[in-house]
Amino acid sequence: MSVLDNFDTWKDFLGDRLNQAQQEGLSERAVSELAYEIGDYLAKQVEVKNDQEAVLRELWNVASEEEQHTIANMMVKLVKSEGSM
Repeated sequence: MSVLDNFDTWKDFLGDRLNQAQQEGLSERAVSELAYEIGDYLAKQVEVKNDQEAVLRELWNVASEEEQHTIANMMVKLVKSEGSM
């Protein structure tokens, strides 16, 4: 099973990766940039596996670069608020 098959699994995976990055000393800005790069990669390269990912991809594709950074920051905030980090 891929981490992308289930949105909750994806959020847990993202939280783990972001937590690891912070433990290795990455700044909040670097974590934010990492989240943006992950979002951009997923939107361009990975087939959606569920409805949530489809919505995120559609939002990402119509967003400006600034808005994409906002989406990425909101995903970071979401996994932090759910205790995944």
